Amino acid sequence: MERVACIDIGTVTVRLAVADVEDAQVLRLIKRSTICDLGEGLSASGRISDDARGRVMGCVDAYIQIALDAGATYTCCTLTSAARDASNASDLLAELYRRGLDPQVISGEVEGSLTFLGVARDFVGSRILVADNGGGSTELALGSMMGGGVLELECVRSTDVGCRRITERFLSASDPPSGRDIEAARSFARESFSVAIAKEHILEKKPALLVVTGGTATSLVALEKKLEPYDATQVHRSVLPRERVDAMVAKLAALTVEERAALPGIQAKRAPVILAGAIAISELMAQTHFDLLTVSESDLLFGLATCAGQAAAKAEAPLDWEPTLSVPCR
Repeated sequence: MERVACIDIGTVTVRLAVADVEDAQVLRLIKRSTICDLGEGLSASGRISDDARGRVMGCVDAYIQIALDAGATYTCCTLTSAARDASNASDLLAELYRRGLDPQVISGEVEGSLTFLGVARDFVGSRILVADNGGGSTELALGSMMGGGVLELECVRSTDVGCRRITERFLSASDPPSGRDIEAARSFARESFSVAIAKEHILEKKPALLVVTGGTATSLVALEKKLEPYDATQVHRSVLPRERVDAMVAKLAALTVEERAALPGIQAKRAPVILAGAIAISELMAQTHFDLLTVSESDLLFGLATCAGQAAAKAEAPLDWEPTLSVPCR
């Protein structure tokens, strides 16, 4: 059995998993998630700000200490949409190298594949469409996990539909945003998803379920159930009807950021981007013709931990990609 730590640096959140992995099975998983907003201002400037980089590195330092205290043998570190887009991502990577990490900026396709690997173990034998709805992008992955953990991944497509990206492009001119700006955000998500779905022939492949991961999806369940404090066991595999998602979009659109932050189940730091994320999920359901979605807590971190455990054991990789493992500095 291998104990590994995985740090994933996203556009909105930085997350940690410390996992025990044996024979490609995650036996124990501790998760931490911190909203650091790496992508704040990125759409306008094309750069990661000094403040955002500082927030992320403070969080990473804390996560490294947690991993060391937990006895993790190896650590891996991935970065996603914001690092793919930023012209100065190398500055952040240099900071991570100085901590003894070996960071990997992963493609949208790898991101979607890792998420699918994490999600699919809960739906063995079913053809599912997994959407990883993040801050800078949404990855769509369709396929099945068969008996024995055999992965049959039919397609993976990354889109630029992310809650931070949509917020900065369309929903920042007024608070609350105007109806015209909300429709512009909807149109952007609608067109982006429509193109991806058509190119991958997703409707023709007839997935049985739509499974959505990411902070927006889990927050919508928390909002619906008024969860205070947040309880992952009440969120994982919860089902949301499309009419409830649309009702929450309408509710959030009528509120200021401050008013959204006061809602039970919504983290204050997520309030500025929750409307954009909800719009994206609403449009995804419309374009995929799903009236129900299932929310999963088993996300990219779960898939990344599986890959890291296999790499640490020098065993067969579950994907055509492997994490780079390192021993971070104390």
